[in-house]
Amino acid sequence: MSLAHFSFPTTIHFGVGARKLVGVHLRDHGFRRPLIVTDRALATLPVLQEFMSHLHTGLDVGVFEGVFGNPTASQAMAGAAAFKAHRADCVIGFGGGAALDVAKVVGVLATHDGEALEFAWDHPQVRSIGEVPYFVALPTTSGTGSEVGRSSVLSDDASHVKRVIFSPKILAKVVFADPELTFGLPAHITAATGMDALTHNVESYLSPAYHPLCDGIALEGTRIAARALVTAVQEPRNLQARADMMMASMMGAIAFQKDLGAVHSCAHALGAVCDLHHGLANALMIEPVMRFNQDAAPQKFAELAHVVGAAGSGGFVAWLGRIKQTIGIAPSLASVGVQRQQLERLVDIAVKDICHQTNPRPCARADFERLFMEAM
Repeated sequence: MSLAHFSFPTTIHFGVGARKLVGVHLRDHGFRRPLIVTDRALATLPVLQEFMSHLHTGLDVGVFEGVFGNPTASQAMAGAAAFKAHRADCVIGFGGGAALDVAKVVGVLATHDGEALEFAWDHPQVRSIGEVPYFVALPTTSGTGSEVGRSSVLSDDASHVKRVIFSPKILAKVVFADPELTFGLPAHITAATGMDALTHNVESYLSPAYHPLCDGIALEGTRIAARALVTAVQEPRNLQARADMMMASMMGAIAFQKDLGAVHSCAHALGAVCDLHHGLANALMIEPVMRFNQDAAPQKFAELAHVVGAAGSGGFVAWLGRIKQTIGIAPSLASVGVQRQQLERLVDIAVKDICHQTNPRPCARADFERLFMEAM
């Protein structure tokens, strides 16, 4: 498998060995003191040490491993403090969506005044983002596609509500997407993150916003994920499946600049109230939301059924149920600990979430109540 080099929306080095190019790239661009931003779990695994062994000489590397669970504003502020303490001149984001979302804003917070959430787009006096330190990204999961996104999603430490920092300035300068970095993922993480990638592609395609470029990317991303997800879960060292899922993940993140839908509003609520893994939350909610949506976009649902190979076998929603069962996704919200007494709070947050504003079918409070109940 050879390396490919292209720019959309940023420079991407994709393929086996991409991780080995980072050290030379940084030195060639004059950087000497990178800070790696990663999560606690990865910091204890050989994959990080193996990556660091390829940074070679001439770099004084610092590591911030303070990311865990759903990323928070305080984690980002701690990362900024680590950047200053190391006297870093650039940031390497190494990890899944949480680590990359924190990494995107570490340089911002280290070089700008203000608290993390003051840069969120909906803050009453939102702070602007100027020039930021050089940032490169290496995904170790195939789910959020955060490595190619220009937003960072951080939870408010007090309310746990997810807030979005959005700016082209936080887009990675270069992405090094190496599918070998995902070989060590456990099956349940591969499944949950894979469903996250699939959801991004599906929801962006179904959004009624006009963006044919994103529609094409989303539809092909869905096709790629559909053919690769089961194999990636069942054969974790299958290089083609891992590469396909990494590509589908990036395609989903590129496509959802068009917007998302009600699945993500529900998932954001589940993350805030129950601290549920974002990919798993999407996986648990996508089926009921797609049943809710299918009459509002019948032609698009027919096309989705076609690209996943389910045109003659019950349609797209039925296919979702089958693939979720095959890869071991939990059967219900209740099975992962969500309680009925939490439903009112879940609905409160979902209704306020911006994502459902581009759902193909309008979603009111009563609709969210039914969706969560159906998922229970």
